[in-house]
Amino acid sequence: MFLDRMAKRMKLPDPSQTLPGRSSPSYPLAVDHATLGTPLLGPWPDGSGVVRFGMGCFWGAERMFWQVPGVFVTSVGYGQGTTPNPTYEEVCSGHTGHNEIVEVVFDATKVSFEALLKTFWEGHDPTQGMRQGNDLGTQYRSGIYFTTEGQYEAAVASKDEFEPMLKAAGYGEITTEIEPATTWFPAEEYHQQYLHKVPNGYCGLGGTGVSCPVGLNTN
Repeated sequence: MFLDRMAKRMKLPDPSQTLPGRSSPSYPLAVDHATLGTPLLGPWPDGSGVVRFGMGCFWGAERMFWQVPGVFVTSVGYGQGTTPNPTYEEVCSGHTGHNEIVEVVFDATKVSFEALLKTFWEGHDPTQGMRQGNDLGTQYRSGIYFTTEGQYEAAVASKDEFEPMLKAAGYGEITTEIEPATTWFPAEEYHQQYLHKVPNGYCGLGGTGVSCPVGLNTN
């Protein structure tokens, strides 16, 4: 029975079988970033770039990106799934289709999209499928969820350049999803900037030690 349950958690559910969710969040939403002081849900400066990344547990992923100069704000939430306004417990059940995601809003005049891709690729192991280290389940899958055509082209190009380097180091094929950003529901307030609030909190992320080349061109 245990193995059957684990096998189901490693496979995305059919949308017709996901939890029904609700029409509005069942919890209050945070307003401002705990370290940057910027608004989590906007308004953001005109011309801001927006991209979302899945790298496993979103606590550690968010910390990586809020430390990048040129990032205006980060927030964590649930995306690319079916259930509207899910709770953390529902996402962890594997019955919503969502991924744990960090949303990154950035000033492209201060940080390039390539630099964000480098942080993404080097910050986790993108070859593990529906897991990241000891964290198992569809909500821990690797993903780049783009909002512009330029981001899509840069993401694909970086994957094509990085994958042979990972294979040369003994890793398998990259399993990262590269998809348009779709559904997005901000996570509970206590998850936002969790590792700032709990500095010794759990972080299961670990990179491969393989350096990702940077220098691709996007608009």
